[in-house]
Amino acid sequence: MNDNRILQQIYAMFGIFMVMFYLGGGIFFLFFADRLLNINKAILGILGGTFLLYGVYRIFVTYKQITDAFFSKDDDED
Repeated sequence: MNDNRILQQIYAMFGIFMVMFYLGGGIFFLFFADRLLNINKAILGILGGTFLLYGVYRIFVTYKQITDAFFSKDDDED
């Protein structure tokens, strides 16, 4: 197996954890941070919305990485 393909698979798996981080951070900032942090609600809403939108974007990017790394035919294999 090609080392480059192994690295692509590791990056794809790391991408899954980052998606969970961004979505979890967005949910936290929108719904739970006002109880723990003394920050203006507008700023928490902006942060939460930004994290959620970026998390949704990362879902699509990570899906593409996963399909390329795990389910595509490698041209070098014979």
